[in-house]
Amino acid sequence: MKRMEELLSRFNPDTGTIDGAPTVTRRLSDLRNCFADERAYEAALQQGNPIIYTVASVEPAAGDGQLHYCIGMIMPGRVGDEYYLTKGHLHEWRPAAEFYIGLRGKGMMLLEDINSGESRMLDLVANSAVYVPGFTAHRTVNVGAVPLVYLGVYPAAAGHDYRTIAEKNFRKVIVMRNDRPVLMEREEFVRGLGLI
Repeated sequence: MKRMEELLSRFNPDTGTIDGAPTVTRRLSDLRNCFADERAYEAALQQGNPIIYTVASVEPAAGDGQLHYCIGMIMPGRVGDEYYLTKGHLHEWRPAAEFYIGLRGKGMMLLEDINSGESRMLDLVANSAVYVPGFTAHRTVNVGAVPLVYLGVYPAAAGHDYRTIAEKNFRKVIVMRNDRPVLMEREEFVRGLGLI
């Protein structure tokens, strides 16, 4: 049996950290090509390079039947009309599903089925859980005024494929319209900005 410190971890929903766990920090410069409005992105980058999100991960064991988890924190803010977001990913093992559990703040999950192309925007708020089915690209977006903090629980074998999203991106974007988040076709949004 594993030692207690390998079975128990403590996380802080205020700081988005896990005691002793490695944390990845993503700044605005790390999110090139994630935002559809390239002019607004370049203008924001000229103003500074803020932290957009962090992810701390616990990966206790590999192998069949094992689970990993992470705690993510996305800062509030926007690039043009697009809310701060994560890079988004698919799982390398495409059938792997994942649960996102909201701890604080107000967010949205952008889900895109890679087989059907269907996209969905689902609320991610405190005391809620979003199930991400296998074969689904997913991105987390902070649509509120405070940091969005959430847990993600996924199979140890899932892996993370960021490359596919970086090459194709999501078909849709979550943008602010009339002070609320709206799901739009990426191409329609970009066309409206006069970028294509």
